[in-house]
Order: sequence, then C-alpha cells, then structure tokens
Amino acid sequence: MGPLHGLRIIEIEGLGPAPFAGMMFADMGAEVISVTRRSLAEGAQPQNSISERGKKSIALNLKDPRAVEALLNLCETADALIEGFRPGVAERLGIGPEDCMARNPKLVYGRMTGWGQTGPLSQAAGHDINYISLSGALHGIGRAGDKPVPPLNLVGDFGGGGMFLAFGVVSAMLEAQRSGAGQVVDVSMVEGSAALMHMMYSYLNTEAFNWQDERGVNVLDTGAHFYEVYETQDGKYLSVGPIEPQFYQLFKEKVGLDEDTFGGQFDVARWPELKEKLAAVFKTRTRDAWCELLEGTDACVAPVLSMREAPLHPHNKARESFVEVGGHVQPGPAPKFSRSRPEVPQPAPRHGQHTDEVLAEAGYDQAQLAALRAEGVLT
Repeated sequence: MGPLHGLRIIEIEGLGPAPFAGMMFADMGAEVISVTRRSLAEGAQPQNSISERGKKSIALNLKDPRAVEALLNLCETADALIEGFRPGVAERLGIGPEDCMARNPKLVYGRMTGWGQTGPLSQAAGHDINYISLSGALHGIGRAGDKPVPPLNLVGDFGGGGMFLAFGVVSAMLEAQRSGAGQVVDVSMVEGSAALMHMMYSYLNTEAFNWQDERGVNVLDTGAHFYEVYETQDGKYLSVGPIEPQFYQLFKEKVGLDEDTFGGQFDVARWPELKEKLAAVFKTRTRDAWCELLEGTDACVAPVLSMREAPLHPHNKARESFVEVGGHVQPGPAPKFSRSRPEVPQPAPRHGQHTDEVLAEAGYDQAQLAALRAEGVLT
C-alpha cells in the first residue's frame, strides 16, 4: 500500500491544480473523497479524467444547509480538505476554514488559487498563462527575438499549483502531528511558478553563465547550440543537452564534430552559427539512427517522443512509468518507494458513486439518506 495509506483527504471538486493534488494523494494511498456538485452528478456517467482516478465521489448540493452539515461531519474524521474557489466563496457556502476547523481543530485546510488569498488581484479571474506571466516564468520561455511561448499549463496549474498544494498540505499535516493543531495552507500559482524559477533568478542575481533577462539567449533556453532541439532526416526531433565539458567532449566525438569549429563551447557570439551547423548535421540521419548512436551515453541526447510514443519506450516500459487504468494508458503514480508500493489506481468513479457509502460511515442511516436524496440534498 502507498505511504499515505490511512489518511483521509476531502477534495471539493474543481478543475486543474486541486484535483491534480488530490490525484497525487490518492496515488500514494490516501482516501480521497471528491465532493461534486449536483449539476455535475446528473447522469452519473463514468469519467475518464485521469485526475479523478483512485478517488471516492460523493454528490452534495452545497447550497443546501443539510449538505453543508454533511460535509462538516466528514471534516471531523478528515486529515485535510482542499479547495480551489476564489477567496471568500467557501466562507459564503459555510465550508470555510473556520467552519471546518471548528469541527476538527487538527484539520489542514488547503486553498488553491492563482493569485493567492490576499493582494490586489486576489478576486480577479485568471488562468495559468496569466499567473506565470506575473512570476517571470513566461517571459523566459521562447525563442530569441520571438514572443513568449506558453509551456502548456504545466508551470502554473500543475508545477506551481497542484504540486505546491500537495507539498504544503503534507507539510502542514506533519506539523499537526506534533502540535495537534491544523492550519490554512494558502497556495498561489504566481508564487509557486516563481519558486520554480529559483535557479534562473539565482543566475540572474549572480551573473552565472552571463545570464540575461531575455529569452532564447541563455544556456538553458535554447540560446546555446548544445542545449537545443534539432530536427532529423525523417522530420522527427532530438533533444540535445551536453552542458558539462566532459559530456560536450563526448558529444563532439560521437557526432564527429570538428574540434576547430565546435571547440569553443561557451563562445556565446558563435552560438547562432553553431546551431545552424548542428542543425545541418542532424538532418543527415533519422531520429532512430541518431538514437542508436547516442542514446544511453553521456552525450545527453534523447528522442523527442509524442504522447503516443512515450509509453512504448523501453526505459519507460522497464520502469512501468505508464500504466493502464480502465482501458486507458496514462502516467503511473510517481515517485517510487523502496518499501511502500502504491497500487495501480482504480478508474475515476462515477459522479456521486460513493455518496451512500461515505455518509453511512459518517452515521447516516438508509432512511436519512433516502430522505435527503428525495429532497435534492444528495443526488
């Protein structure tokens, strides 16, 4: 079983980072109870959302005080609750931190927003692209002389959001074991994505690698010829990244690069020229032919795989990095542990699939559940 087995997390269903954090908890063995709203429960069709795998789903009409009371009852036996509302919404529903922690002083209350709970932008709408704009992350991603390129919604929603929510909640739960007191965890995607930029800010502050506050001109942002993506003869791509001198030397030897031309690894002025020359070299063979020569060596070269290709790569297959859940191939639980063995996740539940089971454990009998369902409190 997973390392978080025995913990109970309540997740107020939403989109993006909070459900991702809930998936991380469920993957590691925690019991995650996802509270869906009535409109989402209608039809109760099976869901294929990967972020919902391994969870229990209950359907509560949180506009009804009796549904709110049911949720507060669940908080009494929970270790944490996570939500992704705009600031103030949970309080208006009667399920804010004070309401929930009054029932369970040890409860950790995780709050996931883009801007944070306070500040002049806290009530404004936004998405990943906006949050990483404010942190400096988006500015640094893209080609020289071109506009910034949004990196999907990986940096704000998931790296700077969901992962920081999971880390913050686990940290607070560990602290609660010592202090006996819960607390609120205020997670902002702006601050999380800024934290992900720590190394770049460090380089900028210390002038390491002569780091510039521009994109596409630095060692790690495709400025360097030895940290780039190159097209191959068959229209596919390779990632190239031999930064360290000994790896760069091996790379040159393997590829057959002329020492006089490619010897000055950190001659920044020649980087654009060397990129053009390398681009021509990589066009002479197919991706697989280059991989046969370079992959698995310290030359730091790997194929750029599509989402369909990635699960089939021998390394990913050997480590079982991808799993099949409900007939769908998807990334497996990560990371791996020496003793704890997280189980293969169960498919995402139908909306409201576990309402009766979970509330029965909380003390509701069948007559009460039937009455609440008849009155629209449960669905």
